[in-house]
Amino acid sequence: MSIAIMCSGGDSCGMNPAIKSFVDYVYEKRLTPYFIYEGFEGLINNKIKKARHKDVAGIMHRGGTIIKTSRSNRFYKKEFRDIAYKNLQAHNIDKIVMLGGNGSFQGLNTFANEFDISFVGVPTTIDNDIYGSDYCLGVDTALNVITNALDDIRDTSSSFKRAFVVETMGRNCGYLAMVSAITSGAEICATPEVEINLKSLEKRLKHELNNGRDYILAISAEGSNRTEEIAKWLKEKVGIETRIIVLGHIQRGGNPTVFERLMANEFVTLAVDKLLEEKAKLAIVYKNSEFEFIDIKETVSKSQVINKKILKQLEKMIK
Repeated sequence: MSIAIMCSGGDSCGMNPAIKSFVDYVYEKRLTPYFIYEGFEGLINNKIKKARHKDVAGIMHRGGTIIKTSRSNRFYKKEFRDIAYKNLQAHNIDKIVMLGGNGSFQGLNTFANEFDISFVGVPTTIDNDIYGSDYCLGVDTALNVITNALDDIRDTSSSFKRAFVVETMGRNCGYLAMVSAITSGAEICATPEVEINLKSLEKRLKHELNNGRDYILAISAEGSNRTEEIAKWLKEKVGIETRIIVLGHIQRGGNPTVFERLMANEFVTLAVDKLLEEKAKLAIVYKNSEFEFIDIKETVSKSQVINKKILKQLEKMIK
């Protein structure tokens, strides 16, 4: 019996630990593991190869993904999905573990509805925006990267008595911005989920600056689209020299944290077990410190809601 693993969409730390865990576990089950290189594009181009232990030796600590990833417009067309299925048939593969996000899950679900394919989607995105899962592979490492950067930025901010507006990734989800703002002690945080009272903040920050505050650290989620606005407001209304820093793709890199490596193993081994038990079109999620499987239709049709405790902490911070 053959089973494959693939990555799709944005890369994130945790992919390589998941890939290694997959290969080791599938061999333990006396099955044949395959890599699908370069996501859906690789599926179409027949970049499908048998995985070996030596392929995954020494990758647990590495960020990114050794089997690459992609975004594919061709996979939206039925003619290319037909080609992809024939490629899988040639390798006797009818089971796939997918590391990706909502768009990737949706694409594979369409494929599985057309052909005799089972799959389990493992939530793997630093955006942490997969419905039903409190945690996605990659987010813990991303938060550590962001927090380390913020600690460094605070050093120069306090030295020059400046404000820094730091933009984080996350698409339309403000999770990275919220958690990094709370854990770094930022004074301002702009996200799509929570409205900021700039008048109240202006009054408070001016008072603090007049009474010895040396700097201001502001976090802006890219989905809020308020980075430039916050910087202008700090300079013109609050009255402090301000700089903008866009962290960008460094948030996807780095060495996977210990937690990430442990979770990658749990996600993948449970996903493989499920595929061996039954035909599946499921996502595995981590909710309330437990793993569970939910129908892929539910995952891709609903929006994730950030934990209420985090939202309350943020609201207190930006009053």
